[in-house]
Amino acid sequence: MAYRYGDRRQNMLLPKSIEGYVPLDAAVRVYDAFVDSLDLEKLGISVEPQKAGCPQYDPRAMLKLLVYGYSYGIRSSRKLEREARYNMSFIWLMGGLTPDHKTIAEYRRRNKIPLANVLKQCALLCIKVGLIEGNTLFADGTKMRANACINNSWNKEKCLARLERIDKRVAEVLNECEETDRQESDAGSLVKMTEELAQSSDLRAKVQGILEELNATEDKKSINTTDPDCTKIHGRQGSHAGYNAQTVVDGKHGLIVSSDVVNENNDIHQFATQIEQAAETLGKKPEAACADAGYSNVHELEKIDNQDIKVVVPSPRQASKKECGQFAKCGFTYNKESDSYTCPEGGTLRYIRTEVERGRREYRAEPGACRRCRNFGVCTSSRNGRKVTRLVNEEVVEKFERQYEQPESQKIYNLRKQKAELPFAHIKHNLKAGGFLLRGLAGVRAEMSLLATCFNVARMIGIIGVSELITMLGR
Repeated sequence: MAYRYGDRRQNMLLPKSIEGYVPLDAAVRVYDAFVDSLDLEKLGISVEPQKAGCPQYDPRAMLKLLVYGYSYGIRSSRKLEREARYNMSFIWLMGGLTPDHKTIAEYRRRNKIPLANVLKQCALLCIKVGLIEGNTLFADGTKMRANACINNSWNKEKCLARLERIDKRVAEVLNECEETDRQESDAGSLVKMTEELAQSSDLRAKVQGILEELNATEDKKSINTTDPDCTKIHGRQGSHAGYNAQTVVDGKHGLIVSSDVVNENNDIHQFATQIEQAAETLGKKPEAACADAGYSNVHELEKIDNQDIKVVVPSPRQASKKECGQFAKCGFTYNKESDSYTCPEGGTLRYIRTEVERGRREYRAEPGACRRCRNFGVCTSSRNGRKVTRLVNEEVVEKFERQYEQPESQKIYNLRKQKAELPFAHIKHNLKAGGFLLRGLAGVRAEMSLLATCFNVARMIGIIGVSELITMLGR
């Protein structure tokens, strides 16, 4: 079989302009048209073509570089600089502009808030072309690494232990100084000891400042000195410094309506906030809002339910799908009129007290009745008798459980995985974005907005096609 050999010295008739190197149906043209359709003033990016001084790079071109780069997993400022110089699609997109990595990083740093608003304009565009209906919304979250090391996370116990070690070492150094003075040594070790004392003093001041900050804020149990806004995340990959990324997805084509990043380790307090943010973008209330059991917080669900929005969220009991045992709480019958429970053997458990802090009521059987029961030792072995607890708002919990079990709700929930979890799979697997590059909540929210926008644009290309989408975008 013959081979084809290249020849770098072969004369070629090349196109006269950069425009000729990119086909009309290339995906890069969609990203170009998309950014051109954005209102930079509404985003918060100032545009001053007549500004005096040294010329700056076109802010719209810089935004195109970030959006297109993120869409192909290129997020590093140095890698973006390289692509702008050698990758033909990037060269076409930038019109031959070649900003260096410092300029790219500075643009991204200065425009964190505007970048966080890009997704909102993208969602409004999707609404305009009919790709987002806003009838059913799906909320989901994922844990992403912060640009910080878990070893730089400090809690009160770690601070106190470090302060104790520092004080111990300072005492040792002082004793060594005194011993050196007595021996009148000429080894020059006093200089090194003085330096170590100064370093220990600086470290002690730093640790003391962290401890004072922890004592002043009751909400935060730990502080990371590299990124103070991040938290300690527990996930399948172990514990690490990270954030909890949130998205709300539309039920029609699975496009992202809104995104957010919070520094909480779980989703328990996020349902109402995320759905309301998405509704604000839509300009209307959805008919139904769905999420997994991680969002099952009665107070959060009630906030949405009170707005006449159907809530489809299973309780932890429903999500576990465990069968009800004979002597489990679900085997006991609650009597609303007498405010008591009836056990499987017909015994009565009466109201005893309310645990205000935990928001639940306690019911207990008479000790003698349980000891005389044939199931004593199986149902309970407590001398005080069997105890059952009931949430103060248990009726509301039962209401949402019944609502989740409705056939219409089951159809909605069955769509959750393919709608809500697809964006995170694309972001983490295809875009290789398992963590954030920027630090602080403002920075990670800007990055999440860009990543969500990239998913939406790629999804629109798959649904509509390059040529039609460019036409829709006004080209």
